[in-house]
Amino acid sequence: MAEQGEWAQKGATLTDGTALKEYGVDRDFIVRGIRAGKLEYREASIYGNPAIRVLRSQLEQYIAEERGAAHLDDIKIQAELKKIKREIGSLKKKLAALEARKREIEAAVKE
Repeated sequence: MAEQGEWAQKGATLTDGTALKEYGVDRDFIVRGIRAGKLEYREASIYGNPAIRVLRSQLEQYIAEERGAAHLDDIKIQAELKKIKREIGSLKKKLAALEARKREIEAAVKE
């Protein structure tokens, strides 16, 4: 199955809670994948609550098999769009702060 190093890479794993947010799959879907032998998992505890960690690549492959590649592509596109919108909002706030600071400096220079 997967190499041990893949478990240590940043972003290569996700919990069942994150899978619900990012891919819309619940814990039962993940457990069915584990029982079918399609997903490797590790048990985890987050703030004392039990969680299941799975490899992102295997989960994406399992979702594509079960729900179709088009469904997975739609989810990925929506996630990317959400990330882009969040970054645009952050940049707009930074730009507004910089423009305000620029006006302060220009006002101080004119005096």
